[in-house]
Amino acid sequence: MVLNKEIVKETINKFGKNEKDCGSIEVQIALLSEKISILTKHFEKNKKDLLTRRNFLRMIGQRRRLLKYLKRTNKESYEKLVKTIGL
Repeated sequence: MVLNKEIVKETINKFGKNEKDCGSIEVQIALLSEKISILTKHFEKNKKDLLTRRNFLRMIGQRRRLLKYLKRTNKESYEKLVKTIGL
């Protein structure tokens, strides 16, 4: 249920400006999307896990806010990221 180091490194290399860029908006959105996809699979098996569902909803809200900010500040990067992630 937790992201592996390999998945995190791969995501940072794919969306970051360099290999140590883990704080940019694009990387944060991509990592949140990875976590959300993992939790979606988790909820298929564990439907009554309400505590995790609360954190899941917080992640969705955080990703929505970050996407809104990215759309407002850098529309080209937003469109590229949405296509790549598949939102």
